[in-house]
Amino acid sequence: MKEILDNFRMAASTVREHLSDDPALLALQVSRRLPSRLVRPLAKAVTKAAGPESAASAVLLAGLMGGEDREVVRRLETALSRGAFGAEQARAMADVALVANRPDLAESLLRRAAGARRFRAAQARKYWYDGEPAAAVGILDDADGGAERRQGRRLAAELELLEGWAPVLPAVTYEPLPRRVLHLLTNSLPHTASGYAQRSHSILLAQQEAGWETMAVTRIGYPVQVGKLAARHQDVVDGIRYQRILPPRLAPTITDRLQQQAEALLDIALEFRPAVLHTTTHYVNALVTRAVAGALGIPWVYEVRGQLADTWAATRGPQARSSQRYTLFQAREAEAMRSADLVATLGAAMKANIVSAGVPEEKVLVTPNSVGGEFLAAPAPAEAARAELGLDPDAQYIGTVSSLVAYEGIDDLVSAFGLLAPRHPRLKLLIVGDGVALPALREQVRSAGLGQRVVFTGRVPREQAHLYHRALDVFVVSRKDLSVTRDVTPLKPVEAMACARPVVASRLPALAEIVQDGVTGLLAEAGNPQDLASAIGRLLGSAQLRKKLGGAGRTAVLETRTWRANAEAMTLAYATLMEKVD
Repeated sequence: MKEILDNFRMAASTVREHLSDDPALLALQVSRRLPSRLVRPLAKAVTKAAGPESAASAVLLAGLMGGEDREVVRRLETALSRGAFGAEQARAMADVALVANRPDLAESLLRRAAGARRFRAAQARKYWYDGEPAAAVGILDDADGGAERRQGRRLAAELELLEGWAPVLPAVTYEPLPRRVLHLLTNSLPHTASGYAQRSHSILLAQQEAGWETMAVTRIGYPVQVGKLAARHQDVVDGIRYQRILPPRLAPTITDRLQQQAEALLDIALEFRPAVLHTTTHYVNALVTRAVAGALGIPWVYEVRGQLADTWAATRGPQARSSQRYTLFQAREAEAMRSADLVATLGAAMKANIVSAGVPEEKVLVTPNSVGGEFLAAPAPAEAARAELGLDPDAQYIGTVSSLVAYEGIDDLVSAFGLLAPRHPRLKLLIVGDGVALPALREQVRSAGLGQRVVFTGRVPREQAHLYHRALDVFVVSRKDLSVTRDVTPLKPVEAMACARPVVASRLPALAEIVQDGVTGLLAEAGNPQDLASAIGRLLGSAQLRKKLGGAGRTAVLETRTWRANAEAMTLAYATLMEKVD
């Protein structure tokens, strides 16, 4: 009972912070954790009842919750053109414009918001959005209100972290136990079912099967801070122990919390007695892990799974890459990589980036996204998978299993499906997953009149994931052409290939590492629905080609991409690191 009460206190504290720092974003995030079948009808009812000209913040937020992004922008632009609003409403609309990724509109609205309550807090949010943290901190330096002062302290700590702060721990007397590894993760099963969490779990399982004793610890406050109020301090999934750091009270700033996390992780390590520490993107995990490894005198591994600075910039346009936040973030990532005893990563493109940041090539190990478990078994026919999932056995299916975020380009897949649908009356589109882009995708499907032929499953149980891959005739990875997508290799197409399903992917370096054009799948121009539809159409028109490419893809994956092979390479690297310490 005490744990649950502590969780509620932590959640309440988190909500209070977000209400102070960014109330519009909090409202949208809360809505995304509620069932869409409830949120969407209610949101649409609110916007309809308000009338087409209303630009009240509640109405605008309801529009975003319902996936009506273009309608929200229209309302904002109409309100700006008429100018019939006061400073308070201008500030509220500016906050919504930022959440809608329209900083230009937010800028125009803030010019009319001078004198509004907490005006400087809104300006600070705009600076932070633009990637200018020093300006955000500066504008709140002498804030009068208590909420603005607290926001200023939190942002100042974020800036201090970007500029070089790191946790400090004293050295301790320590004797590690051999063949034990402790992982620090951002999130994990069973509370998060992302590709990140699935990869982590697969690595832990494979290392355990290779004779290592494994344990994972997740970041401080997780999973309570993502809404899992009944979370326990420990979960065991498939024999893997996930330890949570859920103190009765979280420190008030990011730097204090990371110090708190480092001290808690050290205590866990002293009890578990690992010989190696292993963490993943991004650099805050590396800072904590480095501090604990230094205190214990053992090696640590930094596994670079993504490029979070580029992921952030992808939602803000090319100017973001010259911002203060981007520059500082990249510098911190580079410094973390250089200080690790070993850097692991997903593919050749990412390795090249890591080496270009000053990490010696011999210190970088490629451990690609791979498969194991059900994906190793001989795949059943698509019809059997469809029957088990309750899908139409007589239809053809194209689709994807993915996080539904903008850079995945699912909107291009929907557009390509719209081009194919008239020529293929039995064709259906299956979109498996959830994410911030889901409301807009549903609206796109509705507007195109395709609602009866598109299936959105939302999140699915992980034990059923392989069935959704097998239910498809063609698996599609329609990623946009961005820095992050050119370099980061996803997991799901590898799993689809293991299921002997042909993959159509955007022609990007990271995806070309997985899909060999004309051999294991087909590549299409990124951001071009017509080219994507053409490639998918080639496969739909030839069962023989689908079988040929799907079979070649499965063979390639089983030969080069299994978690067992990854575990063998990684544990061999661990042993080498420990020999150097000895």
